[in-house]
Amino acid sequence: MLAPAVTFADFVLALHILGAIVGFGITFGYPLLLSAAGRMDPAVIPWLLRMRQRLGRYLVNPGLTLVVAAGIYLATDEHYWSSFFVAWGIAAALVIGAVEGSIIIPRSGRLAKLAERDLAATALAGGGRRSSAAWSRDYSSGYRLLWLSGTLLQAIVVITVFLMATHA
Repeated sequence: MLAPAVTFADFVLALHILGAIVGFGITFGYPLLLSAAGRMDPAVIPWLLRMRQRLGRYLVNPGLTLVVAAGIYLATDEHYWSSFFVAWGIAAALVIGAVEGSIIIPRSGRLAKLAERDLAATALAGGGRRSSAAWSRDYSSGYRLLWLSGTLLQAIVVITVFLMATHA
């Protein structure tokens, strides 16, 4: 009897990788988008922050769920539960989920409101704006926490991909 060219475990591995790409790939673009928008047109910052919030809910969280579900199957199918990279992956998923759900998603929504407030404070009659947006201390400190949280998640993703790719 011929063995199938693609096994179910291969399919699950592909889903695992796709979950990581879809769920975490976008997180590497956020700093570039927010930084460029802040220089080019600060008025789009609230929209970008709301999109960050939505993408966290509808891409990052589902991607994380797919990565975890597929990872559990793969660890069981390949008998890897005693391997360090599996323990790391579980810990990474817990940290990513906790930071995304308790800091990044809610903070993005709050920062969008603060950015709107700060932009309104710099608006001039007739639709213009006094120089660039003057961000409040609340916005600046909140943005710094968002940036640090995002940087932490990016580092965890990079380390995890490296550990998964080199586990053999």
